[in-house]
Amino acid sequence: MEKTFCDMTMVNKLTVFLLLALLLASCSGRDKQLGEAITERDSLPVMDTRGVTTLISDSGLIRYRIKTEEWKVFDRKNPSHWAFEKGVYLEKFDTLFQIEASIEADTAYFYDKEELWKLMGNVHIQNLKGEKFDTDLLYWDQRKGRVWSDQFIRIEQPDRIATGHGFESNQEMTAYTIRKSEAIFYVDEQEAAASDSISSDSLPADTLEPIPAETLRVAPARTSLARRKAL
Repeated sequence: MEKTFCDMTMVNKLTVFLLLALLLASCSGRDKQLGEAITERDSLPVMDTRGVTTLISDSGLIRYRIKTEEWKVFDRKNPSHWAFEKGVYLEKFDTLFQIEASIEADTAYFYDKEELWKLMGNVHIQNLKGEKFDTDLLYWDQRKGRVWSDQFIRIEQPDRIATGHGFESNQEMTAYTIRKSEAIFYVDEQEAAASDSISSDSLPADTLEPIPAETLRVAPARTSLARRKAL
């Protein structure tokens, strides 16, 4: 009888041990599934919109217009951000709803908590004066009103073209500096040099033709992508 009691005690202990093991395994599997579900949700956008044209206001005033083929908002990623991975065209307005500057790029990310834009690939900017800026990487801090790049920059003005590495400007693109200037080409000097290279005495007057304007330009801006035309 004593031996039977001991055997029953061992069976009960073994049963309890097996039940605890199964329970722990079940909880562990559930935690793993829950962890995977959370990770998957964190990687998914809360918004995924295609073919977007929208206006964005700031302090009650419309300040920006965005055109893009794809706009995704990741609210749970660290850091949270908007993604424009199929190109973006953006216009910035002043208080009178005039365009202060336009920006386009192959790819852009907007980090909403920092109010920071990162634009990459064929970044092209044009300010209110018609000056054009081209680079492959540009940062725009809306909070500080500052724009900068540490990459090659090309600036086209009505009378000259400047190139260099490193660039900083206000967000209106009206007060800017090139950190390491490489070259400056004056359009008027190029026209004068081209005109002086032709001697009117060497050819009959009726054979002289105006020099095409496109031959006077130095380092023309890169061709816009077809996607930009669509935007």
